[in-house]
Amino acid sequence: MMNNNGFSTGEEDSRGPVDQICCLLDDGERCRKQAGNASYSKRIQKTVTQRRLKLSIDSHARHIYICDFHKARIQCARTKRRRRDSEDDSNETDTDLPEVDLYQLQVNTLRRYKRFYKVSTRPGINKAQLSETIMKHFKTIPIKEKEILTYFIYMVKSNSNKLDQKNNANAEA
Repeated sequence: MMNNNGFSTGEEDSRGPVDQICCLLDDGERCRKQAGNASYSKRIQKTVTQRRLKLSIDSHARHIYICDFHKARIQCARTKRRRRDSEDDSNETDTDLPEVDLYQLQVNTLRRYKRFYKVSTRPGINKAQLSETIMKHFKTIPIKEKEILTYFIYMVKSNSNKLDQKNNANAEA
């Protein structure tokens, strides 16, 4: 059961949602994704307000369960806040470069990146935390833009890539 401010009174079914859609409005539009078992609590609402996420609970929703997409988005916003606070302490600057949304990648892809670059993480982290950790590492990789663009254009024009070169080398050996 919900009270008039949209929060749980603790009387609803504790088994979670059954074929319910997310109770959130995302930038004024109702989310159509299936609700998970996470609920829109006061703590989550505080994070949404602090991070200025354009999320709010739909007043017509008969529950407070949110989808996994919004849950992960809120978790990422929470970890970004902590990371930026620590960067302020270390005098690092945050540039206005476009950010890659690694959360859109599959977990196996994130794990392969982690293994390839030997990125250390604590055991049992979720996808949102893994993508955030990998993003921190990704931002530290130095880029020689001119060299990379030249190489990319060469590879496109020659219709090949590094994987082709490795496969040809293995085939000849």
